[in-house]
Amino acid sequence: MSKELENKENVKIYESNNIGEVQIADDVVAIIAGLAATDVKGVASLIGNVTNEIISKLGKKNLGKGIKVEVVNNVVTVDMSLVLQYGYSIPKTCEQVQEKVKSAIENMTGLTVEEVNVRIASVTMEKSK
Repeated sequence: MSKELENKENVKIYESNNIGEVQIADDVVAIIAGLAATDVKGVASLIGNVTNEIISKLGKKNLGKGIKVEVVNNVVTVDMSLVLQYGYSIPKTCEQVQEKVKSAIENMTGLTVEEVNVRIASVTMEKSK
């Protein structure tokens, strides 16, 4: 395994077996969460910080923007900020996002999701998917 990958802070050991180790970067978990969240009807987009917004305007799309993932002992906590479309129920849409994100992360990684915290940053009239 390369030194760069070993020293990267956001890489967590997922599983060890007789063949070797499988590692999943926190960024990968964030991308899974972002894809799952934007797949829910009523979610217009994710909200990122200023750096992520600048990067996305330069053409480099970051599917994990607006999502903070913490993995401790194979247990995941997700914090995300979303823009919802006008006319959708905020509580129902957020519940669907939480369920879909939890299911996607657990099915794709085998990690256990403890929390999916959703913050609504804005409401828009346009669908920006």
